[in-house]
Amino acid sequence: QVQLVESGGALVQAGGSLRLSCAASGRTLSIYTVGWFRQAPGTEREFVAAISRNADNTYYADSVKGRFTISRDNTKNTVYLQMNSLNLEDTATYFCAAGNPLLRVGPSGYAYWGQGTQVTVSS
Repeated sequence: QVQLVESGGALVQAGGSLRLSCAASGRTLSIYTVGWFRQAPGTEREFVAAISRNADNTYYADSVKGRFTISRDNTKNTVYLQMNSLNLEDTATYFCAAGNPLLRVGPSGYAYWGQGTQVTVSS
């Protein structure tokens, strides 16, 4: 029904910034809550941020609050994650997901997932 593709991952120095994009096709993204998750090798996938369908509500993990900003442009069928003040602990593969979950911070309930984009933060 909907396909998601992440982009924007890169190698960046600590303290730097990146903007990730999640582009959707096949169906309008506006009917879904969209979340960002990340996973480092040997760790469980963890919640980063989420945004409601009409963008009037956003949610952030404590570890990124104040540094990351999630936004969406439903006209472009795209969700963004602006990441500032990156540190080594932000290194991970970042995934976007779409759905209508009961619990926005959990991966369960998001029906559609992208394949991920790699973010590597160096010192």
